[in-house]
Amino acid sequence: MTQQIHLNARIPGTAAGRRLDQVLAELFPDFSRSRLQQWVKSGQVLLDGAVVAARHRVFGGEWVEIGAALPATGRVEAEDIPLDIRYQDDQLLVINKPAGLVVHPAAGNPDGTLQNALLHYDATLAALPRAGIVHRLDKDTSGLMVVARSLTAHHSLVGQLQARTVHREYQALVQGEMTAGGRVEAPLGRHPRDRLRMAVVASGKPAVTHYRVLERFAAFTLVLARLETGRTHQIRVHLASIHHPLVGDPLYGGRLRLPRAIPETLRQTLSEFRRQALHAWRLQLCHPASGETLGWEAAMPEDFRGLLSALRETP
Repeated sequence: MTQQIHLNARIPGTAAGRRLDQVLAELFPDFSRSRLQQWVKSGQVLLDGAVVAARHRVFGGEWVEIGAALPATGRVEAEDIPLDIRYQDDQLLVINKPAGLVVHPAAGNPDGTLQNALLHYDATLAALPRAGIVHRLDKDTSGLMVVARSLTAHHSLVGQLQARTVHREYQALVQGEMTAGGRVEAPLGRHPRDRLRMAVVASGKPAVTHYRVLERFAAFTLVLARLETGRTHQIRVHLASIHHPLVGDPLYGGRLRLPRAIPETLRQTLSEFRRQALHAWRLQLCHPASGETLGWEAAMPEDFRGLLSALRETP
């Protein structure tokens, strides 16, 4: 059984001169670029009412419509997994995701995900792409996520994310003592040799991370990171690229660098922290229906707070 997809959007003026398939991939991130190219080729994508080629260069301002059939995929089952819900109405859910919870099923994680939990909480979310999930947090990153509960909200939130008007702030503990805050602007893409990792690559997508110092410790710094873009592993890769990788990061952290005179208790606490020290603590967006600006904050989880306490107690 197939699912009928009906999508539409206005091509932003900033996309002028770019290929249609590239722009579509950004406008409709729930679908792969190859699938979108297939839809364009088969005439299921109309630009101002006309069929064009995937390589067609857009001018900006055109109206794009997609009417396509999506083959059925493996059913995602509802699972009774507890959710920490910080806000809800008929348009939105704001979730405080714990570290260790995968956002949606993928190879190696067929169930036990946030998507499974959402379908149990609200069965109507099955009608939305990925049960309303419009952005992700890595499995071992904790903190706030927004979930759409209607197609209108889904379209609005995706648009806000693309327009970079969703305000997201993260608390991160990094290796090394930062002297000041700053900005990292470096394109991100797949690592040329390790497909599980991202990297700063010239051919990557534009990515910007702002950071400022919150607290300094001997050999470590607590920073506040703000995303201007939302690429995969962005904060982790950007901070590692300036030689301040996140504590506990298994992909980008490298060998934990500890001072020789560090107390054994702190050494043990740091060594036992087995995930990246990253928490999405603040989220702000425009409500899809009312237009009101809404914001939420979530305190650090216990393991992160314990790590900071150990650092503060060290002379």
